Amino acid sequence: MKRPTPIEAAKLFIHEQFPTCQAALLGGSVVRGEETATSDLDIVVIDEHLQTEYRESLISNGWPIEVFVHNMKTLRHYFQSDYKRARPSLQKMVSEGIPLIDHPIIDTIKREANHMLRDGPPEWSAETVRMKRYFLTDALDDLIGSTNRGESIFIANSIGELFHEFVLRSNRHWIGSSKWIVRALHEYDPQFAKEFVYAFEQFYREDDKMEIVRLVDSVLQIHGGRLFEGFSVGKDH
Repeated sequence: MKRPTPIEAAKLFIHEQFPTCQAALLGGSVVRGEETATSDLDIVVIDEHLQTEYRESLISNGWPIEVFVHNMKTLRHYFQSDYKRARPSLQKMVSEGIPLIDHPIIDTIKREANHMLRDGPPEWSAETVRMKRYFLTDALDDLIGSTNRGESIFIANSIGELFHEFVLRSNRHWIGSSKWIVRALHEYDPQFAKEFVYAFEQFYREDDKMEIVRLVDSVLQIHGGRLFEGFSVGKDH
């Protein structure tokens, strides 16, 4: 039996599970036209009858579903939490979401989400940039000095996380995790994202570290280069 379309399945789910909710939105890859064979339905529900938020994964109408259930207070709390960590997962779901139930509150939460996405995350202080520069330098030195292939692989993984965060946060752009690292970099600068992927491909395929080293150094140079000597945390002066 053919399963319903994403919209049909999402509306059925809301009708069955949240018949008294104030609002519901379908977000995620299916609304961006980026779904894969393993994509699920991401659904945000606003229900003022609930005292606290929750998240649940389940199967309904032939679809895997992740539902994020909030009242307005908890939704705004998570907006702030995502803002501070610079990963606007909930804001993106709300911003791109297709309404499953018509309600004026949808315009309000979409407007709030869009304002946050447009304005970007909090600016890093000079001290934070300095600290992140030090940790990126430390990881880069580890990679350069490593002679163990297995260790080098996981050092490179760590650099990928630290480096993408440094580039994006020092330019007041949102960061990502997993597949969203490359997507976030592409939103910031498609050419830089291409160079980033190429550098790590060279290492993973050819065991060539130099493209990673070159690219990291080119970014660090803008902020004063690698940092080791003179860095300290918590020292009384």
